[in-house]
Amino acid sequence: MTAPSSSDGLGAVLWDMDGTLVDSEKLWDVALYECAEALGGTLSEEQRMTLVGSNMDATATYLLEVTAREVTPESVAETGAWIRRRTAGLFDDALPWRPGAREALAAVKSAGIPSALVTSTERALTELALQTIGREFFDVTVCGDEVDGLNKPHPRPYLKAAELLGVPPQRCVAVEDSPPGAESAERAGCSVFVIPNDVAVPAGPRRVFRESLAGVDVAALAALLPRV
Repeated sequence: MTAPSSSDGLGAVLWDMDGTLVDSEKLWDVALYECAEALGGTLSEEQRMTLVGSNMDATATYLLEVTAREVTPESVAETGAWIRRRTAGLFDDALPWRPGAREALAAVKSAGIPSALVTSTERALTELALQTIGREFFDVTVCGDEVDGLNKPHPRPYLKAAELLGVPPQRCVAVEDSPPGAESAERAGCSVFVIPNDVAVPAGPRRVFRESLAGVDVAALAALLPRV
């Protein structure tokens, strides 16, 4: 897919999902705390925060470790399946939008700028979330089980999204809320618009911070690109 160029140089906007567009991290909280209990242990709030932005295998492995259960390929798969089932039930209902997120998506679409959804959440759960978010906002979606295990903070998710859109990463702005996500986008060569949610995100050379997406438009996103 070849993206149309814009006069301000913004080639595409690449959006994280959980905690950035929708406040679904609160639903993940429910599933992860309950999973830890089902494994016979507990998950502290501090431990939970380390999982923001993680993929399913890493999350399942961590839960097994903190509950003193044996970590094997089978136990990781079983724990991941438990989390998927519980989260799918929670995602079946409408997800709460983060402030300004829907309006920002609409502004980018209206301007004719391509968008990609780039999430560590697996495809099946992402499809449930898109019932709330709206598939029409995205030209492509890249999910956590579609990057050959090279999940955030690896740059592959954002590199793949840019490749699918036919836009150089340097002309892309990624919108993120987590340390792994911001690192992934930055390592891919994108400029990063950081909207912290549950976890503080460290500063970086290609990162700009804002409290929310309220009032964010194409001009604000384009202003993040390096001037050449």
